[in-house]
Amino acid sequence: MKTNQFAVYQVKAGAETKDLRFRSYAYAIEHKVSITVKYYEQAYLSVLLPTDTPDVVWQRLKKQPKALRGHSIGVSDVLVFNQNGVVISYYIDKTQLVVLAGFIRTNSSGSLVTIDTEGFQVEGRSGTWMATDETHVDGKHFFLMESEKYRENAEFVVVDEQGKFVCESCSGFDDAALRQIRDYLNPPVPPQPTAPPMQKPPMENWQKYYENGEYLRAAEITEEQNYNMIDGRVNNLPAPRVIGGRVSVLDRLKIKQAGIALKNGKAGPDLAMAENMERNRK
Repeated sequence: MKTNQFAVYQVKAGAETKDLRFRSYAYAIEHKVSITVKYYEQAYLSVLLPTDTPDVVWQRLKKQPKALRGHSIGVSDVLVFNQNGVVISYYIDKTQLVVLAGFIRTNSSGSLVTIDTEGFQVEGRSGTWMATDETHVDGKHFFLMESEKYRENAEFVVVDEQGKFVCESCSGFDDAALRQIRDYLNPPVPPQPTAPPMQKPPMENWQKYYENGEYLRAAEITEEQNYNMIDGRVNNLPAPRVIGGRVSVLDRLKIKQAGIALKNGKAGPDLAMAENMERNRK
């Protein structure tokens, strides 16, 4: 069945099922009648509504749905809930629904644990254990194990069909146990450490020239006073000369005028002067 559906199973016709058909749950237990899906056939299948509970569905089924293929809902029928990936079976008794363990058995031939398992040793736990209940979560089979020595005086444990310990449970397959089972099936993935960003080594001016790209190189060739100033920065102007230990005031003035001319896009005599000054300085 798909998630969030329920089904009704009814006892097959035939001599081998006469001791089970329309019998109460107490009768089946007293006479050790096996209640498994192989003696049943599916008579009805429907989608679960958000507000559906086993009792609500049972009362609705008493109105004899048109799609029901068998007889009217009655004693010995089994109601199977598949809700949010958890499968639970209920035996329909005279006045109540009885949780039924071992109805749908999906164990593979390599499984170590079944609903009939007794005398099992759980890893990390002392003593021997017996299976008392089972459930299916997200298509996987899990068993509630009870201590054969301490019975209900010890906490139950949950194992998978291979007998691997999953979690402890105080009261069976409660919400806390189901959360731990899902954590077991889908363990959290630890965050992966992120590598720090690689730092680029400092570049020489000639490396910056190539790193800048064709557009910036073209702009520098157009704007700079000479080609030896192509270094990744536009509009480099020559330094003023030092004459007699003092910076030339005239050079500073003319350099400033050349900068203004470049800024305004007017490379006039001042620019030529600046280039000549730079050559003379060298």
